[in-house]
Amino acid sequence: MKLGNVPTRLATGAFILHTGWEKWHGDEQQANGVHGMASGAFPVFKTMKPTDFLKVLSLGEMATGAALLVPIVPPAVAGAALTGFSGALIAMYLRTDGLHKPGSVWPTPQGTPVAKDVWMLGIGLGLIVEGMRRRTQA
Repeated sequence: MKLGNVPTRLATGAFILHTGWEKWHGDEQQANGVHGMASGAFPVFKTMKPTDFLKVLSLGEMATGAALLVPIVPPAVAGAALTGFSGALIAMYLRTDGLHKPGSVWPTPQGTPVAKDVWMLGIGLGLIVEGMRRRTQA
């Protein structure tokens, strides 16, 4: 792991790992809320039980956080995990009415907590570029 990537991977990885851990211990009310928002944006999840969805999401978040935190995971791999995770969050943001202003990508006050995930998308893409750059230089 490149020294310059340590702060980014540590901060992002720890945050995502923690949110996954919190979801693992989530209650039925949280499961219903998270599932409702996700299934509204991605109808394929409508058939899943909310508590099962929350567990699967939790595992995905913890795996993504761990990939960022473990130094032996190459930057392109950690970046791909983060890009996939954050890309799904941004897609949900864009597909959910009320989170962004009509006809715009800019968030409403309710959408700001999700819109800020665009930073994780940028970090993930940066790690992928870093990993690809290192391969071409080798």
